[in-house]
Amino acid sequence: MKNKQFLLASRPVGTPTRKDWDFVENDVAELADNQVLIQVEYISLDPAMRGWMNDGKSYIEPVQIGGVMRAGTVGKVLKSTSSQFSEGDYVYGHCGVQKYAVVGIEGLHKIDPSLAPLERYLGVLGMPGMTAYFGLLNTGLPKAGETVVVSGAAGAVGSVVGQIAKIKGCKVVGIAGGADKCAYLVDELGFDAAIDYKNENVKKALRVACPKGVDVYFDNVGGDILDDVLTQIRMKARIVICGAISQYNNTTAVKGPSNYLTLLVNRARMEGIVVFDNVANYSKAAAEMAGWIAEGKLVAKEHVVKGIEHFPETLLMLFNGENMGKLVLKVDAD
Repeated sequence: MKNKQFLLASRPVGTPTRKDWDFVENDVAELADNQVLIQVEYISLDPAMRGWMNDGKSYIEPVQIGGVMRAGTVGKVLKSTSSQFSEGDYVYGHCGVQKYAVVGIEGLHKIDPSLAPLERYLGVLGMPGMTAYFGLLNTGLPKAGETVVVSGAAGAVGSVVGQIAKIKGCKVVGIAGGADKCAYLVDELGFDAAIDYKNENVKKALRVACPKGVDVYFDNVGGDILDDVLTQIRMKARIVICGAISQYNNTTAVKGPSNYLTLLVNRARMEGIVVFDNVANYSKAAAEMAGWIAEGKLVAKEHVVKGIEHFPETLLMLFNGENMGKLVLKVDAD
């Protein structure tokens, strides 16, 4: 059985290119004790993958040169030497950008393909959904009647953040790039307003959309948009730092917020989140969100691209703002 893998070949400077990975084919390894062989069917593509390619201290070890590129995956167990998993089980885990994975059982979770499409376990019912759920509810602490602003609002995390905020009774304003994405936020996801950062002055648009100011800001982009929102925050506002996609491919220093003194004036709080801190409660969150989907309160949308060979170019869709909803790579092209 031949495997297909993307191995990290070099640490990119700026935007990654195909040459930063080696695409290889080799034999699938034999199983040791307490291991499983998984046929990977879908691969999650996330902005965090760019950070995992860097060699520096972070919340998780970097991908090593020559190592399989790290990624969240769902797939089917083909063989098992573990009593916890059987042939035919479907599982979620971080099995990397490859067609087959021989891995230990740590970090693997059984999923039920009869309850939701497999790719949904990489979106609303996977890491992006967990990030949105815990980041907003545990760190943003929204209250009914408050105004919540989210950047990267048409992406995998931001689209869920906004919808959960609406479920909790908040006014929700999304910031996204392009008229189509903004229309999607308002017309399909139920946001109260959307700001097109590509064609509008964000600071002025925020004053119109949020006349009383911003109570919760869920930041996925960093940079100038974070600075603009900081000028509009209310007393005791909460700023959730989830990501800074506008800065990930910089070849110069990351641009920090110059308007941070508004935190002092408004006695506000800015706090970073990492989804892995909430692993113990994933199942509870997934059950609640699955209920919201069934009730029609939460819309799940996946942007699926077919063919593992297209991984490098597909990953860059995230940084070019080309995806609508959760970006997923289907391993097989058919």
